[in-house]
Amino acid sequence: MARRVIIPAAGKGSRLHGTDADLPKVMRECAGKPLLETVLESTSFIAPEDTYIVVGYKKETVTEYFGDKYNYVEQTEQLGTGHAVMMCEEAFRDYEGTVLIDYGDMPLFRYDDMKKMCELLEEKKLDCIVMTAENPDLRLWARIVRDEDGKFERIVEGKDCTPEQAQITELYAGITVYDSRALFETLREIRPDNAQHEYYLTEVPELMAGKGMKVETYHIADGDDLRAVNIPEDMVVCERILRGRKGTR
Repeated sequence: MARRVIIPAAGKGSRLHGTDADLPKVMRECAGKPLLETVLESTSFIAPEDTYIVVGYKKETVTEYFGDKYNYVEQTEQLGTGHAVMMCEEAFRDYEGTVLIDYGDMPLFRYDDMKKMCELLEEKKLDCIVMTAENPDLRLWARIVRDEDGKFERIVEGKDCTPEQAQITELYAGITVYDSRALFETLREIRPDNAQHEYYLTEVPELMAGKGMKVETYHIADGDDLRAVNIPEDMVVCERILRGRKGTR
């Protein structure tokens, strides 16, 4: 079955500061290479011609470094994760197959897990599969809410959790895999009705589940994989983890 990957990578990374502060966030170096390069290695089971990188701030820095073997889609305004994926709709108009959503500032996700998620979506004919994990250090991460039967119901952002929801230990990892048709049809339903006026991709699995579409979860053992790079301390932690994994996928 056909597979593609979308990697939102348009941000500036203003909170990282440092001598390379003029670079796009995904071009900041971590463990000897740009963040985005590590991410692309982890999704390399999908061919470069099926890889769509969403660029924005100083896009030429990304395109010149990685060359023309990848597809680039421009996001002129950063209006959330859902908006980044929306920018790819025209390129996916005639495509039917699997779509993996990864992120250019999250370098710790593993090749084997993402490949397995794609395989499960295809084997089970799902509309969506959501990666989850547990990590007590990531207290502000979004939670996975399940119904009384234990089935996926929705994702609640950490800052929006009720006291009861804040006790949930199963976290939303950020990685999702979709049937392409189902993804772009459902994306049209999300609205920027929040304080940030952004389009959140986290709403898509909930909308799908609410309509009776097939949504399942994939739990990973290492909760450190969820770590993103937003501030200098994050970069230090991710670099230490990556160097510790050297020689492994």
